[in-house]
Amino acid sequence: MLHLETLTCACSRRASAAAGFGRVINVTSEAGRLGSKGGAVYSAAKGGVIAFTKSIARENARFGITANSIAPGPIRTPMLEAAVAQGGDKILRAMTDATLLRRLGEPEEIAAAALFLASDQAAYITGETLGVSGGMGVGS
Repeated sequence: MLHLETLTCACSRRASAAAGFGRVINVTSEAGRLGSKGGAVYSAAKGGVIAFTKSIARENARFGITANSIAPGPIRTPMLEAAVAQGGDKILRAMTDATLLRRLGEPEEIAAAALFLASDQAAYITGETLGVSGGMGVGS
């Protein structure tokens, strides 16, 4: 997957550099910053996306291209709903208890973060990971 992202970035960089503007927004996970019990490989992969994003930010800032990532926490998706259906309320409670806001996030909240990072209001933000996780990473 990283190879494809590298190729995509290289191709889009040409057009963005010519325009003097571009946005790269990767999706990672809070597991990439916090680790995950029983999910070392997943956490390592998501940590790699964070490092990749920082590298892309360093390489492309001179072209007016910003690169950031979004780190969702537990988000209400069909995949999460299936896990809850299989594991029961205990799984749901563990996920919501891991957030300071004590709830699941909604897909629209991830979309809002992506829209912000793509906007002119985020023109001076690059190389960052925005946690959209109900405060899951606070204090870590």
